[in-house]
Amino acid sequence: MKPNTQQLSDLTIQVRRDILRMVHAVNSGHPGGSLGCTEFLVALYQNLMERKEGFDMDGIGEDLFFLSNGHISPVFYSVLARSGYFPVSELATFRLINSRLQGHPTTHDHLPGIRVAAGSLGQGLSVSIGAAQAKKLNNDNHIVYALTGDGELQEGQNWEAIMYASAKKVDNLIATVDLNGKQIDGTTDDVLAMGSLRAKFEAFDWDVLEIKEGNNLEAIIAGMNDAKSRTGKGKPVCVLLHTEMGNGVDYMMYSHAWHGKAPNDAQLENALAQNPETLGDY
Repeated sequence: MKPNTQQLSDLTIQVRRDILRMVHAVNSGHPGGSLGCTEFLVALYQNLMERKEGFDMDGIGEDLFFLSNGHISPVFYSVLARSGYFPVSELATFRLINSRLQGHPTTHDHLPGIRVAAGSLGQGLSVSIGAAQAKKLNNDNHIVYALTGDGELQEGQNWEAIMYASAKKVDNLIATVDLNGKQIDGTTDDVLAMGSLRAKFEAFDWDVLEIKEGNNLEAIIAGMNDAKSRTGKGKPVCVLLHTEMGNGVDYMMYSHAWHGKAPNDAQLENALAQNPETLGDY
């Protein structure tokens, strides 16, 4: 049985607390993009994806997710742990020596839920396409989901993958772009303006839809269900997810400054006060 909206909201707040506490503890990590994608990953793992019990790398008979912008690992680890992939207590080891929860996800430590090493930007979409084609070869009718950053689309490999996916009719793929308009050095328009991403994806013959309220759980679920309904029709699907970097923490929002900076003690206390404990801290 899927959690209701209140349960999803409670989980979202707790995941935000996890993110903040993880990066603060080691004074390292990427809270901004993690907070911006919290609602999306909570909705994906708790409502949208068809998942099997346990974890295996083959992923046969279930939906798959690939994180391309691997620096937002704090939100990914928190959602995985709170979705039952590994103990929530392990979040306390984030970025420590010999931890399975490194700054960017890796596969050699065999952390359940991690299907590909991520963090060298621009590669996740290519991996997702390969997985989607493997599902077709296996007559597995499940969906492959990918998440990329908008700044990440400045990497050229993405556009090779985007061209390939439509040419080969990889129509069991939903690629979501975290469209927050910010990256490490400033706004995406200032660093390297990309114009209309909708127009670009449509020019590459993708089916494109937008979720304007990308930090609203109900809007995300409705929009992603729309995306799911468009699969299997000859085109890959792109979702432009409009989010706010640092969402849920007022002093982190509307700026790129918290892309890769941890809060100090006073800032953490302020942020946690805005996100009261709901499900229990690790």
